Order: sequence, then C-alpha cells, then structure tokens
Amino acid sequence: MDEKIPVYVINGFLESGKSSFFTYTLGQPYFQSKETTLLILCEEGEVEYSDKLLKQTRTVKEVIEDVDDFTPGTLMAMYARHHPGRVLIEWNGMWDFKKFKLPKAFFLEQQMSCIDASTFGMYFANLGMRSLLFEELKNSELIMFNRCDGIDYEELVKYKRNVKAVCPQAELIFEDANGEIDMTTEEDLPFDINQDVINLEGMNYGVWYLDAMEHPDRYEGKTISYSGIVAIPDDFPKGYFVPGRMAMTCCAQDMQFLGYACQYPDTDKLKEKNWVRVTAKVRSGEFGPYEGEGIILDAVKVEPVEEPADAVINFAG
Repeated sequence: MDEKIPVYVINGFLESGKSSFFTYTLGQPYFQSKETTLLILCEEGEVEYSDKLLKQTRTVKEVIEDVDDFTPGTLMAMYARHHPGRVLIEWNGMWDFKKFKLPKAFFLEQQMSCIDASTFGMYFANLGMRSLLFEELKNSELIMFNRCDGIDYEELVKYKRNVKAVCPQAELIFEDANGEIDMTTEEDLPFDINQDVINLEGMNYGVWYLDAMEHPDRYEGKTISYSGIVAIPDDFPKGYFVPGRMAMTCCAQDMQFLGYACQYPDTDKLKEKNWVRVTAKVRSGEFGPYEGEGIILDAVKVEPVEEPADAVINFAG
C-alpha cells in the first residue's frame, strides 16, 4: 500500500437516516470513483442498498454484527479481499464510539452524524444515551437533523445549542419534509445584539460564543462585556490572552473551555485562572494560533472580579 486509505464514517442511532445519506452520496457524480469502494455496515436498517447502485458505483458491501469484531485486523482482512480505494462505514449508534479503531493503513477523512430530531429530546434527557450520543458527535464535521416536522422552532434552536456546545466546529443542517430549515435568525438569541454594550453573563456567553463562530459578521465592530477566566496559551504572542468560561456539554467529566483570543497590552499583569471582567470590541481576522481567520477581541477594559455563582455554563441542563 503506497497511500493510506481514506475512510468516511457516519454515526447515528437506528433509523436516523444514515443509509439514506450514503445511498444519496454514492449516486452523486462528484462522489464517483474508478476504484472500488468498500461499504461496511455495522447495522442494517430499513433502507437497503440496491444491487444496481452497488454495481454502478463499484461498491462492495461487508457487514460487522458485533462491536468486538470491529478491529484493525478485521478491517485489514476486508481490505485484502477487495483492495478498495476508499472505505465508507455506517457505524452502529448503540456501540461505544471509543471502540472505533482504524488500521494504520487507513485514515479518517470525514466523520458525519445523523440525528432523528423527533427522538433527540428523549435521548438527550437520558444521561446514558446522551453520553453515547455525544461521544459520536464530538468530532463530526457535518451533523444532519432530519424529521424536524412538527417540532417547535424554539425546541430546534435548543437542540442546535446543545449539539454546538459539544462540537462547535461542525456544520449543522436541519431538514423537514420541505427541505432545509433556516436556523440563523437573530431573534433566536437571548440577548439584544443592538445594545451599545452586549452583556454576556452566564449562559448568554455560551450562546454568543457558538453563534459568533458560525456568524462572525453579526458581531463585527460590536462591543461585548462578560466575566471570564484568564488563560494565556504558550503559543500566543505577547499582548494576547483568552478570557473564557468552562462549559459542561454532557456531564461533569466532559468539560470544555470556550474562549477567543483577546488583545490586551497589559497581559503580563494578568494571572492564569483568575477571574476578570472584559469589555472588548469584536472583529474577525487572521491570528497565527488559529491557523486561519477567527474571532479576535480588542480589550477596552479588563478588571478583576470575583468568581460568579454560575461559573460553569451548563449546556446539558
């Protein structure tokens, strides 16, 4: 093997739309390949892959019925049988994704997830299922909520925030019978972005952090104010720090630090893990540690404060 084999994996519970997505993708002209495609099913749902589609797309199908059989050795044996140019894996949503291990000859090209919106609330309310779900979601690049018909719009906004807290890098798509639903209105936000200074205490900071990542233009030139913990990453240039907040996305063992780089000339006077109240202007720009463009804050004022009662943002609640 001269090159590593790209792997595309799709997660989700049974009947969440995984097979429908792969069936559609396999049939698209942009996804065609002259090499063999190996399709590995870890469960078989209602939607079946037709023999015609498999033949037309040079796809061979294998089934793994037990998570203990999903091993690098098993995958290499399948490679030896078919010599595919790429691998598609339909993961069983009831399997612990921590057991997802690829051979060294494979590499994960893309991870996607499908969610049945009509059952998401039930799974999210169950701590065990929530943990299983979030383990699958946290590294996904694309997350598709389908069957959104009949679900209150405010409830869908809540689902979006729940998932964005776990994997802020992911693109989220919501669909009902009529197609994709637009989830980008400013009215969904729990604060007024037209205030002279947008106050972002508690959960409002978490909502702002996620929304700013997705819609940076919405906050360009705006002034925000919030309390955060001081972090000074080793790779940051002099005069920058991160005033952020800890967020619980699933349970107490699953915490993340949410914060953007902040330009402040007196950074050397700050102490790690101390609480400060930051008033800053928001802009987008290139920043070395980001390895690209992102949100940057320009501090107007930084002053010490006491740790607030709601120190941890609870997206899981």
